[in-house]
Amino acid sequence: MDIAVVSLFPEMLAPFTELGVVGRAVQRGLVRVGSVDPRGYATDVHGTVDDRPYGGGPGMLLRVEPCATAIAAARSQVPGGSPVIFLTPQGRKFDQAVARRLATLPGMVLVAGRYEGFDERLIEMVCDEELSLGDFVLSGGELAALAVIDATVRLLPGVLGDGQSAVEDSFSAGLLDHPHYTRPEVVEGRAVPGVLLAGDHEAIRRWRRKQALGRTSLRRPELLQGRSLTTEDRRLLDEFLEERRLGNEDDNRPLH
Repeated sequence: MDIAVVSLFPEMLAPFTELGVVGRAVQRGLVRVGSVDPRGYATDVHGTVDDRPYGGGPGMLLRVEPCATAIAAARSQVPGGSPVIFLTPQGRKFDQAVARRLATLPGMVLVAGRYEGFDERLIEMVCDEELSLGDFVLSGGELAALAVIDATVRLLPGVLGDGQSAVEDSFSAGLLDHPHYTRPEVVEGRAVPGVLLAGDHEAIRRWRRKQALGRTSLRRPELLQGRSLTTEDRRLLDEFLEERRLGNEDDNRPLH
């Protein structure tokens, strides 16, 4: 996958593409991440890329000309069919389903805004899609672009050491992930659930599914709305809720 980020602060991208999952993907040649700074396409000696908004109001807006030229340069770094995606507050909320879709593409151009945003005509001219991380304000779109890159790149074949990891991540099946435990077996009186120690793989599978369904029901119930549960899923969720009501669920409560 080829990714180009249009940003006034391309230096924010460098550490991200050298470390962690994305860094390893870059080193293996599974993904290329480039950047284009609109300031390099400004027409004055000061590298001006913003101006005051018509109609008044606070802040400055990014101008069409340098940004459009920068986006055209970024497009030349990615294959045909790669969308131009603006990171904006009014965009569709980015989620795992969007990440899965993006991971099927040959590449993408991510446009990170600053100040009060873009001249609307720029979006009308060159934007294929707008994405938002959520209902909160960031100082710029770079963090959003990095989040989109990370969530997408980890889904590419060969990026993760264990291909099953991406399949079992939270939200991959539309649910929150189940709890995870490692050594030691007891920490400050809190024990690993016994089912994970018994070696019964079917029981472990059922327990993990039950916990995923239960956690989602308690913490993100909207994820279950309109979802068609299998007979087993419904039974497991009912068991989870009943065990929680009775207070005898097999969790990591302190031992006495």
